[in-house]
Amino acid sequence: MNVTCEVQQLLGNNRVRAVAMSDTDGLMRGMEVIDTGAPISVPVGGSTLGRIFNVLGEPVDNLGPVDTNKKSPIHRSAPAFIQLDTKLSIFETGIKVVDLLAPYRCGGKIGLFGGAGVG
Repeated sequence: MNVTCEVQQLLGNNRVRAVAMSDTDGLMRGMEVIDTGAPISVPVGGSTLGRIFNVLGEPVDNLGPVDTNKKSPIHRSAPAFIQLDTKLSIFETGIKVVDLLAPYRCGGKIGLFGGAGVG
């Protein structure tokens, strides 16, 4: 069984409260787990534009594997203010309809997809 979980709380006595990032069929309380010691990372770069991934960075669009070796953690610090670009530029999602009808500016947080009534 291979289930990726993210620890949310340390409970003590070698116990944690975690959120499962994949299917949990067959998972039972008290099962032994392995600490990878690394954050969840996803592929980044030009080859990811227009692709669809799950939260673990695995492609789910039936277009095969992603041609990149570069990965970044899903939780990381924001860039320093001095590193931010001051000129206006558009964030290209690679999704043509989004780029045409609702272009996003670079440099801020955006919510591209959400549940009904979220935005």
